This record gives sequence, structure tokens and C-alpha cells, in this order.
Amino acid sequence: MLRTHTCGQLRKEHVGTEVTLCGWVESKRDHGGAVFIDLRDRYGLTQVVVGPPEAGEALIAEAGRVPMESVVLIRGVVADRLEGKTNSKLATGDIEVRSVHFEILNPCATPPFTPGQSDLPGEDLRLKYRFLDLRRPAMLRAMVLRSKIVKTMRDYFAEHDFIDVETPILGRSTPEGARDYLVPSRVHAGKFYALPQSPQLYKQILMVAGFDRYIQVAKCFRDEDLRADRQPEFTQLDLEMSFVDHEDIIGLIDGLVARTAEEILGKKVTLPLPRMTYEESMRRFGHDAPDLRFAMEIVDVTPVAAKTEFRVFRGTADAGNFVRGITVKDAATKYSRRQIDELTEYVKNDFGAKGLAWFRVEDDGTLWSPISKNLEAEHLAEIKELMSGQPGDLLMFLADTWEVTCKGLAGLRKRLAGELGLIDPDELNCSWVTEFPMFEKDEETGNWHAMHHPFTAPLASDLSLLESSPEKCRAQAYDLVINGSEAGGGTIRIHDAATQSKVFDLLGIDEATAEDRFGFLLNALKYGAPPHGGIALGIDRWVMLIAGLDNIREVIAFPKTQKASDLMTEAPGNVDADQLTELHLRTAKSAK
Repeated sequence: MLRTHTCGQLRKEHVGTEVTLCGWVESKRDHGGAVFIDLRDRYGLTQVVVGPPEAGEALIAEAGRVPMESVVLIRGVVADRLEGKTNSKLATGDIEVRSVHFEILNPCATPPFTPGQSDLPGEDLRLKYRFLDLRRPAMLRAMVLRSKIVKTMRDYFAEHDFIDVETPILGRSTPEGARDYLVPSRVHAGKFYALPQSPQLYKQILMVAGFDRYIQVAKCFRDEDLRADRQPEFTQLDLEMSFVDHEDIIGLIDGLVARTAEEILGKKVTLPLPRMTYEESMRRFGHDAPDLRFAMEIVDVTPVAAKTEFRVFRGTADAGNFVRGITVKDAATKYSRRQIDELTEYVKNDFGAKGLAWFRVEDDGTLWSPISKNLEAEHLAEIKELMSGQPGDLLMFLADTWEVTCKGLAGLRKRLAGELGLIDPDELNCSWVTEFPMFEKDEETGNWHAMHHPFTAPLASDLSLLESSPEKCRAQAYDLVINGSEAGGGTIRIHDAATQSKVFDLLGIDEATAEDRFGFLLNALKYGAPPHGGIALGIDRWVMLIAGLDNIREVIAFPKTQKASDLMTEAPGNVDADQLTELHLRTAKSAK
């Protein structure tokens, strides 16, 4: 070993000990005849003094010339810091190392930014020089947190008798809702592998094989449009269990949430975690992953709107649509007309709403707004009662379709909570949403699509609805929600051929197509498939939420941009013509 100790290890008990440290030059200060260096590694930071009497002029001069972020080796003696010079913010703040040997192992070129600077450069520059960005303490903390969370997960499931099985990365294309990343085969001309969107089919086959409890930290790939909390390649904690129902899986994950909160955050979580159905979640919060850290539940005032003479409200109700709103407590004086106009443009531009109606609850309890003159006093009183309005509150409404009122009010609710400081950044709120619809209809084609995947089992009570009323059929599906973000999702799977055939028929998947896409799974299900189900937990998302961040790239060592490119390696890149020929390919550009 080149070093005897790390840069975060030395304490007062080491005073008088000769040590050797290796690390990066975080900063240096020339005090006229002595150079002070803050030496950093992943374990911490130690102050090194290169000066008399331990160091001669040549050594001092060399230390003074060392570029920032260079890698150096220092040998010296641990000493107490001078009185009044200790640093209580550092674990090593009571000592310093007086250098007798200073060696530059590798000088650093002039960096485009330094990890210790307070004003961060743009994200593109940080991603291009990710090796520098990863030296920042915040990035190191995120990577350490990620490692701890994954270890906690592995330990927890090992205690519950799960078997860790690796499934293939090169498989075949079995569309699961997003585009596949395809890999051309050199050996099989004109054929392609696909990178897995999830290990879904393999883990079901493992249940048929009798493995009973499977676990994997799995890499998954989806060629889809990106957002701040999505990546083209991501990591999930994937599990499957046999002879279980959804209660077993939810209970198991409840325990994992409690273990993670206690071991990582030192917080106690009350179990069981709260649950609500998809229908309740959409009705109360307009979203299937509601943030429960603050109130502002959605209230339906359509019955009152139908009785008014106000054209917007009455016309919406008569058309079979909805008037729904939220109560923003104590906000009547916090939003000016200009700010409310900005919120109106927000719901119109981002969610397609026609407008935003609002009322202030005055000190005398009456409702006032520019439209209040269009409603009778008794109807205003009814609205106020339904909204539980109190003096000083701001009531906001959308009059539109169910979908627009859900999306618009959910977005408005989230924005207002942020602007009003209603979210405690240290709170960890976890809950479940269950009983999702089995299917959703494509508005353009009128075709049904599986909301999760075509192997999801319906609720036993809704089985008959597959043929008569598929829009009412609910799935044995469940999502874990953490602080308003989906942090995992799973289902109980179909394990009998008859039900699977009905679902395929409904989705327009004929027998030949089913055999082509999923034949290996369907064949396996014929050979004694047990009842089974599972869940996938997004590890990237878990780390982001537990770290209190809002950008998933901050918890991935080498992420892609929103255009799915790697700025550091410049992937994706070109390949030469010989490689394409070997793969039986040519690009559209080369073909021209």
C-alpha cells in the first residue's frame, strides 16, 4: 500500500505518528515560507503543512507549484494544530500533517471547474467532465447513499429467503409499452436481440421452475423520451414470488421501506403504509402517485355548478363534464391578480385547461372574485361549504373533462405547495395505490392497451368484466408512492391459459402474434405454473427521493442527457463500414 492512512482517518491519538497519505489537492495556501494543502480522498480531508523545520526550500517550492486537483503522496508526522486554528467542521480538524516528503504522483491539467467551487457550472459541462464532477462531496454522498440502499435491499431479501438470479441482457423483442433497444446479430443475419425493458418474462419462468422467491438488481433499457427523473438505462430491484397474493407482496415491501428508513435516515415508519385505490387517488388528488405531504385535496362541486346560471359552470355540468377545485389555505392575500393570471396560463398551456376560476374567502365569510356576481349567494355558500373555505382561503376551480381537471389540479396543487413552502424536505411519506384499471383506450385508434402489461391478472371479482365491460375491469396491480413519485410497481400475474387468452383477444393479439412474441412463456405456463406475482422498485428513483433531490442524473454515476447521449464518452458514436457489413446492416445515409 502506498498509504498508511486515509485522509479522513487521523485524530488526536495519532499525534507523533509518522504517516503516508495519498489524495487530491483540494486547495493550497502559501503563507510565505510554508505551504498549507488540503488533501482530499473519498474518506475525508486532511490539512498538510509543507514548511520548516520538517521541509526544506526545495520541497516547499515543489508544493507551491503543484496544480489544483493533482494526485500527490505526502509523508510526514501528525501534529496538533496551533491554538485557535482547529476546524470543528472537519473530523480531522484537530490535527495536521507536517510533511517531510512531498511527491507529485500525477499533475492535473487546468480543470474546467474544481469540485470544491461553490458556483456549479452547467450540467452539460459537468457531464462531459464527469470524472471531475464525481469528486464533488455531494456526488460522493449520493453514490455512497446508493450503495447503502442497495446493500440494505439485498440484506433484507436474503433474510427472507430470496434467491439472487441474473437474467439475460440479450433477449428478444417483446414489446412492453416503450421502444426496445435493438442489437443486430452478426451470426444470425437480419435478426436482432433486444435489451430488456425489464426481466418480466424471465422471472415468471423462474416461478414456473419452482424457484419460489427471486430477486435481482437488474439493468433495464427503454428507448423513450426522457425527463428529469427518467433515463434510457436504469436500475431496478426486481422480485417475484410464488403462492402469494398482493397482500403478501405489499406487506413484504412495507417491511423494506421501514428497514430502509431506519437504517439510512434514522426514521421510524408506521406500518402498514397507507393505501388507497386508483379511483380514490384520482378523485382526491388527480394523480395516481399523490404527494401526501400536504393537503389541498380536490373537491367536486359539479352538483352545485349544475344549478347555477353561470354559463361556464352550468355548461360544463350539462355537457357531462366536471367542476372541481382545491382550497389553498391562508393564500387569499399571498397571490395577486397578476400571479393568478400566471397560474391561469400555466393550467392552460401545460394541461389544456380552458381557464381557471377562483374565489377569495373574505373576512365576513363571503366569496369574492370577478365572477362572483354571476352566481347567486346560496350557490356561493354551497361551494364554500363543500370546499371547507375559511376567511383568508383561496379557492381555485377548473371546469373541464375529468382528465383535464385531474391533470390540471394535480399540477396546480404541486406548484402551489412548492411556492407556499408546504413541503417538508425532510419528510418521507410512503403509501400505496392499488386496483388500477386493467386497460386504457387509445383515443385515436379506439384499441385497448394494458395499463401495466398483458400478463397482469384482473381482480377475481372483475373477471367477468373482461368480456362485458373491460373499461370497468380492475387489475391486481399496486404502486408504491414516495413523496409524490412512483417508486415501484407490481402486479399479480395471470397463470392460467383461459384468462390469458381472453386478455390477448381484448388487446387484439391473435394466437399467431402471441406465439411469436411470447411463445416461450406461454409454453412454460402449460407446465405447472403456480400463482405468482412481483414488483419492481426503481433504485435510481429511491436514491433520488431519499436524498431529497429532483434530478435522477444526480444519483447515477454516468448518466445520459435528456437526448440519451453520454457527453463524456460521446456515445452513441459512429461505427466503421466494416462493422456494419459484419452485422448485415447499412445506414440510410450510406445507402443513399
